[in-house]
Amino acid sequence: MVTATTLQADILRHLSFTVGKDPQNATLFDWRMALSHACRDRIMEPWFAATRRTWAEDRKRVYYLSMEFLIGRLLEDATINLGLHEEAEAAMRALGQDFRDVVGDEPDAALGNGGLGRLAACFMESMATLGCPSYGYGIRYEHGLFRQSFNAGRQIEAPETWLDHPHPWEFDRPEAQYVIPFKGHVETRNGAAVWVPGESVFAQAHDTPVIGWQARWANTLRLWSARPTDPFDLERFNHGDYTAAAQPETLARTLSRVLYPDDTTYQGKELRLKQEYFLTSAALQDILRRYLQSHADLRALPKHVAIQMNDTHPAIAGAELIRLLVDDHRMEFREALHIAQRCLGYTNHTLLPEALERWSTYTFGTVLPRHMQIVEQIDGWHLEEHRARPHYVGIVKHHEVRMGELAFITSHRVNGVSALHTDLVRKNLFPELNALHPDRIINQTNGVTPRRWLKMCNPALSGLITDTIGSGWEADLDRLKALEPHVTDPAFLRAFGEAKRTNKVRLAAWLQRTTGVVVDPDALFDVQVKRIHEYKRQLLNILETVARWKAIRENPDAGWVPRVKIFAGKSAPGYAVAKEIIHLINDVAAVVNNDPVTGDLLKVVYPANYNVSMAERLVPAADLSEQISTAGKEASGTGNMKFMINGAPTIGTLDGANVEILQEVGADNFFLFGLTAEEVVKRREDPEHARHAIEASQPLLDVLQMIAEGRFSPDEPERYHQLVHRVWNHDYFLVASDFDSYIQAQGEVDRAFSDRDRWLKMAALNTARSGYFSSDRTIRGYMNDIWDIDPAI
Repeated sequence: MVTATTLQADILRHLSFTVGKDPQNATLFDWRMALSHACRDRIMEPWFAATRRTWAEDRKRVYYLSMEFLIGRLLEDATINLGLHEEAEAAMRALGQDFRDVVGDEPDAALGNGGLGRLAACFMESMATLGCPSYGYGIRYEHGLFRQSFNAGRQIEAPETWLDHPHPWEFDRPEAQYVIPFKGHVETRNGAAVWVPGESVFAQAHDTPVIGWQARWANTLRLWSARPTDPFDLERFNHGDYTAAAQPETLARTLSRVLYPDDTTYQGKELRLKQEYFLTSAALQDILRRYLQSHADLRALPKHVAIQMNDTHPAIAGAELIRLLVDDHRMEFREALHIAQRCLGYTNHTLLPEALERWSTYTFGTVLPRHMQIVEQIDGWHLEEHRARPHYVGIVKHHEVRMGELAFITSHRVNGVSALHTDLVRKNLFPELNALHPDRIINQTNGVTPRRWLKMCNPALSGLITDTIGSGWEADLDRLKALEPHVTDPAFLRAFGEAKRTNKVRLAAWLQRTTGVVVDPDALFDVQVKRIHEYKRQLLNILETVARWKAIRENPDAGWVPRVKIFAGKSAPGYAVAKEIIHLINDVAAVVNNDPVTGDLLKVVYPANYNVSMAERLVPAADLSEQISTAGKEASGTGNMKFMINGAPTIGTLDGANVEILQEVGADNFFLFGLTAEEVVKRREDPEHARHAIEASQPLLDVLQMIAEGRFSPDEPERYHQLVHRVWNHDYFLVASDFDSYIQAQGEVDRAFSDRDRWLKMAALNTARSGYFSSDRTIRGYMNDIWDIDPAI
């Protein structure tokens, strides 16, 4: 049994023998590294035991391929799942250190952007909790996405430096190294195709153990870094051509340096395709190597291997697996294709056409010439098998390789991530392929892990839950239903409100330290945090904020509910409109926050560089969850689930998993507004829909006029003319059409929040009815319906 005393001794041992410091001279970083290694020691045994058992019992494994794993900080998460949180706090206190300062010193691993990567991290933790033997495969980005800051309200991007310090959770695996080829040409030798690459790099493995709840099982997150196959050209170096001499190393480092390089240039597109192939090829070579260690017959691969493609980024997996089976293992094409299909599953995460990747045949054929042949062969085979396939359907069309279609055709299951999204995938995204393969598309609604997103990030609420219904809910979130009888108990509601206020006070102090904005913890904390994108409609939120500011100024004594509008999120570097929206939010904040008339009745805060750690502050403190995407555009969302679990009612459209949240929590505990997905399609048939909506709404007309005349940009009055013009004339995401409905719903929010007992009951019922949104439930669905795998525990 681990006690605070034994843990303290291990921390001191690691401080001396791993970090090389004595307590008198140790820095915060030194203490963090010592505690991390002491906790990591206790992960080793379940990690080794799980691996040994998987080999001994010849268990099927899941291989989860994802360009993103937004794992966040790992130290506190490890103490939670090891059951050592209290012991770690006590040990650090005895050593004269503040546990919160120590865990806060850990940088967020910059391995993802938003929901896609956070979902992958939740899934890895749930697979470990459920005893599902698995590997996650990703890229060990040196700098990840980017570090966001603001300069006069504009987003500024700088490299994320999370790897400047040693990463104590990973193990280098120099023996797991694979050659990844690019470019070159294909020759025919003895009747077989032979790829002669023009470039190549090594993929080098780095393993991080992923520990499940109560340390009963652990899996592996294997991340690849790129290394040059030739370190550098010594002859060129000796002749003084240092840049050319380092070219191989430059190519390699570029591959694993940045997540989602700007692909508005040809070079950016080529780099992104190379990254996707780099990840996928390394993973598949590793999978086949591991399989062949204990099996001789590759025809049995689907019995032992399930490969899940997380979105279209690793969609090249089907073609690459076929290439390896055909070119390296001399298998016949059709047999290789059938094996690939039985191994592969594809999770679709988007209905946006631009996010369903398409590569020009020139780019694809240049970077991956052998795969271009295989993709055309797959496409031809599919047409031959399905003569009824319409002429406009296929993988290679109009000089493009369509990765969504490639992933669909090379998989045995395709899943959407919410009930509405899956229905739209069938009807709108792949209707023709769905008709040809009517049983292939299934639904697996997303979920989040309650260990991190309730127990760890919200100790005030999780403690109240345990005091009220006992433990066990951490691994069976449906037990939260036992809270429902307590929502009529005034003492419970009072305690629920006190837990929320504790989080709000903490957040208010952090916001003041980081942004300088002073907010009232008793105000309504209205939070929208997610990637900045037109379909997520941060623009709708800030337009309503301007309308609210104007109304308060005109009648400041009307009994307004004080509100703090909190925005957070990053825009893609090349997404000009999204960056303009960020600038507008910050410009509005600068005016509103310094207005003596509105005072504390309205504040707008936009902390920079949103990441997992910031979410862990914002989510527990939120009163209202903004989920306001245009209906039919958000696949699922997982932020909506995190807010719900933590007792924040949703204001939202019938989009993504909002539909299921509404079903679970009930209409009385959800602020619904806006057009439905079907109404959105119909509204767009009117080319003047935005103009009609604006002319029918005096508040929206006034807001757009204020922005257009430079009320929030007096130094540059014309700054937002293009943005206002866009709303009037190119409002594809129907901000104008939903504006009045959104205003009305926000009015209902004010009325509900004014009734303290009503609001607390709504908030508590959101928590009590959130059990369905555990990622444990989602992973059980994948295990049963896609992977055909039994839990090992």
